[in-house]
Amino acid sequence: MSDLALALELADVADARSLPRFRALDLAVHTKPDLTPVTDADRAVEEALREHLEVERPGDAVLGEEYGSSGDGPRRWIVDPIDGTKNFSRGLPIWATLIALEDNGTLSLGVVSAPALGRRWWAARGEGAFANGERMRVSRIARLEEAAVSADYAAPLPGVWHGRALGDFWQHMLVAEGALDAAVDPGLSLWDLAALVPIVEEAGGRITSLDGGEPVAGGSAVSTNTVLHEAVLAALR
Repeated sequence: MSDLALALELADVADARSLPRFRALDLAVHTKPDLTPVTDADRAVEEALREHLEVERPGDAVLGEEYGSSGDGPRRWIVDPIDGTKNFSRGLPIWATLIALEDNGTLSLGVVSAPALGRRWWAARGEGAFANGERMRVSRIARLEEAAVSADYAAPLPGVWHGRALGDFWQHMLVAEGALDAAVDPGLSLWDLAALVPIVEEAGGRITSLDGGEPVAGGSAVSTNTVLHEAVLAALR
């Protein structure tokens, strides 16, 4: 089984655990030490993914939001069992499982599965980016004055045609689809963004930190259709 086929299989495993718990009357929600919420579904999904990887890729390392790092070696699966836990816990459908593979320091594939939205995005290096099986490409908008931008903070990016605050994974997937021209997220962990990078880039986009560096090291993300990237970074400064 190829790595991408396995990642898509992992997404099926995750959806089978998460979707039945969405809007469940007995959903258990707890507060972690960092004051962010975690549900029984977050933990069940990550546990299931780790068990599956132990069978299919026993030599690979795993990093997950809920259970940290395990294993060692040049290949590491990076998992956010439910990105958008606040939405999940309140019955809002904007949440997803994020799955990435880092191979010798390169994020080689990403899968974002949002079953409550009926959407799944994926990409592997050199193979293009897809949404529900259809090839996707970023937009060609070249001027901020014509751009639709989502910024995950209170103030929208000044000077753009249309500003939204969609947040989490979704805004970056909409950039990859060409529905948005740019998205800005000032605070992310590795498991929040690892799956996004290959998808945005394989769709023809660019993704960096807010200062223009590597997003994995920067803890933030700006995704664009590439054409607008420098203009967006300049506006943020």
